[in-house]
Amino acid sequence: MSESESESESERNAPTAEEVVNFHLSWYLRLYPRTLDLVGDYAGNERFIVEGDSLLRHCFEDSKIDLTAGARADGFQLLHAAYEVERFLESLVRRLCNFHIVFFDSNEILCIPPHGSPKSHRHFYLLARSVILRHLTSNLPKSHPDIEIHRFRSVHDPAFREYLESSGVYFAMCHDGATRTPPESRTRFDMFVKFMFRRMIRYFILSGFNVALINGLDVRDTKVMAMVVEGKRGRVSVSGDPPVGTQSLPLKTYPERYSGDLTERLDLVLRTLEKLLVATPDRVPLASAFLLHSILLGHIPLSARRLKEIKLVEESALDYRGFLADFALEASYYINHPNWSRQFDGRGSKCDVVDLVDGRLFKTVLFAIQGRVNAATLLPKEVLQEFDSLSAYMEARSGIRLHLTAKHDLGGKALVPEVERNPVSILAFSNAVFNRHLGSIQIEVDLRESVDPDDRSARIFREITHWHNSKRPIDKIEASKIHDAFAKKRLLKANQRYMGEMLKYAASLTNASGKILERQIITFQKDIRPSSSSVNANAKKPDAPSDIKKGRPGGKKPTSGARELAQASINIKRDVLVEKAFSSWSIMRETLDKIAGPEARYQRTKTYSQDLPTDKQKILNAEITLYNLQHLLEIWAGFCRADKREDGYKIAALIWDQIQRLWGLDHGLTKTVVTHALEVSHLLGIPADSEILTTAADRPLTFPFKTPPASSYSLSVGLSPREFQLLHCGPYMDRNMDSRSDPRVPFKPDGWQCTVLDELDANHSVFVVAPTSAGKTFISFYAMEKVLRGGDDGVLVYVAPTKALVNQIAAEIEARFSKAYKHGGKSVWAIHTRDYRVNNSTGCQVLVTLPAILQIMLLAPSNARSWAPRVRRIIFDEIHSIGQAEDGVIWEQLLLLAPCPIIALSATVGNPEQFNDWLTSTQRSSKFKLTMIQHQHRYSDLRKFMYNPPKQFTFTGLGKKSMLGAVGLDGVPGFQFFHPVASLINKSRGIPADLALEPRDCLILWRAMAKHQTTEYPVPPSLDPKVSCPPTIAKVDIIAWEKELKKLLSSWMLDSNSPFDKVLHDLLTPLETGGEEPPSSTNAEATKIIDSDDLCTTSLPLITNLHERGALPAILFNYDRSQCESIAQSILGDLERAEASWKKTSPRWKSLLEGYEKWKSARRKEPSRAAAKSKKKSNKDADVDGERVSKVDMERESGERERSQYETFDPEAPYEEFSFADMSKVEGSEMKVYFDKLKWRGVVPWLFAALTRGIGVHHAGMNRKYRQTLVSYFQTGSKMGADLICRVEILFRKGYLRVVIATGTLALGINMPCKTVVFSGDSVYLTALNFRQGAGRAGRRGFDILGNVVFHGIPLDKACRLLSSRLPDLNGHFPMTTTLVLRLFALLHESKESEYSRRVVNSLLSQPRLYLGGESFKDQVLHHVRFSIEYLRRQRLLGSRGEPINFTSCVTHLFFTENSSFAFHALLKAGYFHDLCANIEEKPQLVLRQLMLVMSHLFGRRPCRQSDREFVEEIVRKSPSVVFLPPLPEKAAKVLHQHNKETLETFTTYVKTFAKQHLKSDDRTLPLTGLKLGGSTPAEALDPLPATTARSHFVALSGHSDTFTSIADLCSSTRSGIFLEKSVIPQLDIQSDTPLNAYLYDYFMHGAVQPLETANGIRRGDIWFLLNDFSLVLATIVTSLTNFMKLDRMDDDAVMADIAGQGDEMEEVADEKAEEAAEGSADKLSSSKLPIRSKSPEPVRKIQQKKKEAVPDTWEGEEDIIADKEETAAAAADEESWGDSSEKSDVPPTTEDGLLNVLQAFKRLKGEFDEKFRAMWA
Repeated sequence: MSESESESESERNAPTAEEVVNFHLSWYLRLYPRTLDLVGDYAGNERFIVEGDSLLRHCFEDSKIDLTAGARADGFQLLHAAYEVERFLESLVRRLCNFHIVFFDSNEILCIPPHGSPKSHRHFYLLARSVILRHLTSNLPKSHPDIEIHRFRSVHDPAFREYLESSGVYFAMCHDGATRTPPESRTRFDMFVKFMFRRMIRYFILSGFNVALINGLDVRDTKVMAMVVEGKRGRVSVSGDPPVGTQSLPLKTYPERYSGDLTERLDLVLRTLEKLLVATPDRVPLASAFLLHSILLGHIPLSARRLKEIKLVEESALDYRGFLADFALEASYYINHPNWSRQFDGRGSKCDVVDLVDGRLFKTVLFAIQGRVNAATLLPKEVLQEFDSLSAYMEARSGIRLHLTAKHDLGGKALVPEVERNPVSILAFSNAVFNRHLGSIQIEVDLRESVDPDDRSARIFREITHWHNSKRPIDKIEASKIHDAFAKKRLLKANQRYMGEMLKYAASLTNASGKILERQIITFQKDIRPSSSSVNANAKKPDAPSDIKKGRPGGKKPTSGARELAQASINIKRDVLVEKAFSSWSIMRETLDKIAGPEARYQRTKTYSQDLPTDKQKILNAEITLYNLQHLLEIWAGFCRADKREDGYKIAALIWDQIQRLWGLDHGLTKTVVTHALEVSHLLGIPADSEILTTAADRPLTFPFKTPPASSYSLSVGLSPREFQLLHCGPYMDRNMDSRSDPRVPFKPDGWQCTVLDELDANHSVFVVAPTSAGKTFISFYAMEKVLRGGDDGVLVYVAPTKALVNQIAAEIEARFSKAYKHGGKSVWAIHTRDYRVNNSTGCQVLVTLPAILQIMLLAPSNARSWAPRVRRIIFDEIHSIGQAEDGVIWEQLLLLAPCPIIALSATVGNPEQFNDWLTSTQRSSKFKLTMIQHQHRYSDLRKFMYNPPKQFTFTGLGKKSMLGAVGLDGVPGFQFFHPVASLINKSRGIPADLALEPRDCLILWRAMAKHQTTEYPVPPSLDPKVSCPPTIAKVDIIAWEKELKKLLSSWMLDSNSPFDKVLHDLLTPLETGGEEPPSSTNAEATKIIDSDDLCTTSLPLITNLHERGALPAILFNYDRSQCESIAQSILGDLERAEASWKKTSPRWKSLLEGYEKWKSARRKEPSRAAAKSKKKSNKDADVDGERVSKVDMERESGERERSQYETFDPEAPYEEFSFADMSKVEGSEMKVYFDKLKWRGVVPWLFAALTRGIGVHHAGMNRKYRQTLVSYFQTGSKMGADLICRVEILFRKGYLRVVIATGTLALGINMPCKTVVFSGDSVYLTALNFRQGAGRAGRRGFDILGNVVFHGIPLDKACRLLSSRLPDLNGHFPMTTTLVLRLFALLHESKESEYSRRVVNSLLSQPRLYLGGESFKDQVLHHVRFSIEYLRRQRLLGSRGEPINFTSCVTHLFFTENSSFAFHALLKAGYFHDLCANIEEKPQLVLRQLMLVMSHLFGRRPCRQSDREFVEEIVRKSPSVVFLPPLPEKAAKVLHQHNKETLETFTTYVKTFAKQHLKSDDRTLPLTGLKLGGSTPAEALDPLPATTARSHFVALSGHSDTFTSIADLCSSTRSGIFLEKSVIPQLDIQSDTPLNAYLYDYFMHGAVQPLETANGIRRGDIWFLLNDFSLVLATIVTSLTNFMKLDRMDDDAVMADIAGQGDEMEEVADEKAEEAAEGSADKLSSSKLPIRSKSPEPVRKIQQKKKEAVPDTWEGEEDIIADKEETAAAAADEESWGDSSEKSDVPPTTEDGLLNVLQAFKRLKGEFDEKFRAMWA
């Protein structure tokens, strides 16, 4: 075939343009975006690019901008458009986004929005694009030099590829072309634009960059929520985009400069007008008017440019638009010319082209000035002079004279502007506590105004207007009275089970040294704890008093003789103990000597030593260590003899460690031991301290110490002492940092820990930032002990972010502390979550809870005079949770509400100094001092590796582990060491503060720097390890050396001429070449070809290698739930297949089965043999026949004992070589109990099978009980759910479970450390924050001296980014929500303005900086509070004195749904639900369906992904489900419209009031560049409209007044200097063009799960949680209405804290069923009688610890109930003493039939919804 024929064939096979478009559109539909907080959850401080035309299109779509001539008003408001662009970008900057802006010439038409697509409009948008690009390029570097503007030809431009590689961009922000235009109105141009955007998105994704959708962006409070599209990277086809743009033609310049101040804008105007007039001279009138308009732009203020709209007649409009279109075309040519920027950037003139055209001003000039005889008299002098000068200049250049008297023939008239609405009058309000803070707000109050309800409302609410006053607010929940005997028995058994599990859990917990926790019995004592300064003083005084052991008070002082006798007695006892210890050791050593092999002897001796009691350890430690030293020496000699020192350095390092441990002993170090240890040091040539002091009298060893005989080989390590230590001994180095003894704690705290102790003793607040394993844990328990010892009344609250952490902390408290109380109703600890309570939350001294529950308790009026004032300290663990988008605001509110000193703990705060500043100010307002303590060093280092999977893999069983001395994964095939500095490929990031280097890393870095140093860039001699490190190196020495190395490296990074790139190349080369390839297998049949990109096939080789190196247990983090399961299933399948194959062919398995059968046969004969044996024992010398016991019988019995291995053998169970589970760690009977309960919980078979092989899967979408059994992380159940909180944590600690595959659920706080963490596969959720949290699980303090972190299936550039990225800065939320204001009033009123409630309000309203990241704008906060009060007054939720009225309870208890709760209240208040539910008995299904539709509009709102035509056609129309939520019923919509209107009026008044009082200057500064525009010259001739007060003057350019159309309009266009956050304004957007997802309504209709995933697009793992959340909403409404109507006498606050969703309740029931079924009582179960123990708040009775204790029957005691009642009576008496003058209803409120119908309807709705939910759950 000829070349031409080939090309012809290729053209025939090439896809058509339509096929290409359809391919890209359908490809995009298959992607599913995730909604993320861009900064907090995703990018952090990482840089991303904002695609320029996507930015412009997104802003140009704003209907408020009058940009297009020919549109609404021919306005052509360029400045307004630029303002919207800057406002959008400034909102990103304010929320800590780090970005560049990139424009592509090939994309220029993509900036045109759908309504601007006609050809006649395009020139205006393209000019706007050019002007804004020029403006940002010139002015942005002056205000924000970090935000760079780049321009490329296309995405395929090589310069762009180079930019991507050098700038370290993380992702791109683009538009996806989705449009709100109705399908019938869309054009081919719209489809082309959509294709272009999605083709660009595909390019980014194939290039390895995720894409955030700019048109899916929601700037919410301090968060930037965006839809992030992710996909697999692939090959990018470089399509030849035609070069687009202006050719580089010569740009004509003026030969002489204009004598005036010719700005860039005027220069551009003159050039463009000249060109237009040369072509069409008859346009002089228009050109003259345009020049005058351009001059006025620089003279008159922006406030004077709000002008009347002039409507042109049709012919005139064509001329006007034609002139502007030609001007736009020519001006675009000039400004886009490459020479334009070069010419003006060097001139130094002001770049003001952003204000190039104001269409309204141009038209006003045309009609008010141009062509008038007296035009000159209408203008200010300076304006006229400038016009004359410029027109003369134009005439000199072109020969055309511009003059103002030139007449035009345009016709039109000015339209009358709409009349602005007067602001609403403010209702009277007075409250003594709030008046103190709100007095500075000057507002006019209309005393005549009231909120009298209409007739209908009066009828509904007449009798219950002040329902709260007739209700005692301090009633306690009484004990549940269970009359059914069987139910009582079952509750008793359930409590026993729970307590048994908690005790097991507590008993398994370990301390920092890996030992079981010892329980302290707490007694009351005065606070006499010494400070760290007094500790040092006491250390010098041997007779200093100790608080550990004290004599009886009043005892006689012993005489000196008595003291001598006592001391002699103590010495004798000590000597006896020493001799006994050495005698036992001698016997044990003889047994150890018989063990074959030095390695086995070493391991067994080590185990023996660890199991010794503490007192014997002190005596024997030195000799046992020396005994083991000779075993290590024997092993090392073997390596030296074989000339394999490299392989044996791990043993030499162990020898060095053992010697260092000897030197550190306080007891038993004799001269003999020291002599032999020094001998070993000299043999190996490792450093030894010759001045070691002995700590015991010399005595002979109980064994002969042997060293290898002198021979031809040397035992020296062959390295210099420092080099040997740095390369091989880093994990063993001494980690003490300014450590010293301190009687306050049972260990030697470091200096920073002593500082923490001092601050706690001084009753100060502390903020501690320290990495995982650094030693933060003791802080919390020290504070708890102080409170417990301080008396019986003080309370400490521990706030944890997850329920699993709540349970873990409670178990640890149970393991650490015990205390006896004089009175009932008290306990050491309690748990309180929404789902369940353990012990009495107000009767304990240490409450462990969640943020939302503590918020409820602190704001509960019933606690204001009793519990809340007793709180002495609050601990906020994982304080960085304040940055979360969902619950962060609750954390922030708690920090502001805290009535006591706090402890804030975190390992991952990116901006600790800023956070500390804010936290300090909040604490200072509450009269507490706060100190920040930072510690940056982990206890154990982390070593990083890249994993390169083999090309083929053979698995025939797990090999033996060779672990002695092995640390890290160096030398393991496939694992390549990753030096941390190799991650610094992006120099712009610098070196993160937490980029830690271990000793080996420092040496490798120093060598690389020394290798490439030059005379200009030398490495100082002081950095040579010979100089910087002492002979015996400690961790503190490495930290100092590391600091200096980093300092020099940082300076090299900043200098492009330095050798940094060469150093980086040396460190990166091993990673780029890959690790060692494992040897190929000879077993071709068992060999499996491995796809290196497939995580499923590469995971088994990885964990097999980890097993062989002894690097298990391991957690594999993968952030895709389905992928987690796929990986586990793949590993399980490979193990099962390999085992099945092995069993078929293995002689060993055959022999094992034969032995098992023989053993079973022998066991069947045992009963008769046992009887015979019994008779023989009754007669020592004869059996039944009188004969003696034969030798054969004795041998048979011995053989039976030897065959006891079969006792635990199960041929059906996984064989040990094909299982990662370590069955030796747990008794088989114990495992059987656990697994039986799992079976009853319905765990799917493959998950159960994986668990039996030591493999677990964990993610939030799985069966919750499986997760609890696996790791207890997402424990969200009741007490019975808590039965399982310990099981797998115990199994994991014991070593049974060794592989867990999880999403990020295991990374936050939970105590589940491991040897190795593997990040398996990339994800948008794998961020710098999640990486650090996950990596922190590796390196178990007390177990592992080094942690391994492995990157598996993650590109090298992403791994580098994770290591080198800074942690994201914490940013807060505006916490003063309307609901919080209402709850504060409820707290004040219901507690009778208690001292505590007043203090809370005063503290909140006195804050100088109310939220983290916010400015100090106290005045605005107070205005916001005042108008929130106004809103609550108008909604009839507050009275005129601040008393909560009507449905306050319902709104406040739905606080977690704000602002939906206010929309619900609006419908309830207006009587909508009363009308809807009136026919609940006659037409129940119709009513419930309508009610469900309304509730779906209010709660659980999820906007649909898109409503594009292809989405509707592909998904919606093909689905039988309801995907888009049907419209809100008309009556409901009318009510909510009215509610939104009233809210808008209230907050518009707020904005206007604040602006009048505090904002006096003109609004003329652009928000991002800071460019000031306009002047100060008045312009009466233009007859401007009144300037706006509330609305930005930039927005007013498009003709807008201070009348706002919506809350969104109000929030997006208020002028600068006014705080207005849309998310905290109580309104619900029911007019959005984006349809809502109908998943709730759809599920209620069909009750099926699958359609929610396939049609509604809900991720399977989210379904349970979304449905449970809605069930919780229904439960809250039902309970609130029940309480409101006095149908049940309960304490609102306590009850509402216990309400749970149906999913939680069902899992509680399932817990009980599973437990009882597993115990053989399944036939007795009756779900209708199951008690809900989560509603049992009674406190626990103290559990007495005995040697062999019985499990208590219950946590509660009857005396506790009595105490509760006494406390209730006292509180009630206190309330009576206050007095109650409120009006009480004489008519029972239950007679309100309308409200009863509403309650009945909601009960039915909840019943039906929960029934479907139960069916799904089952």
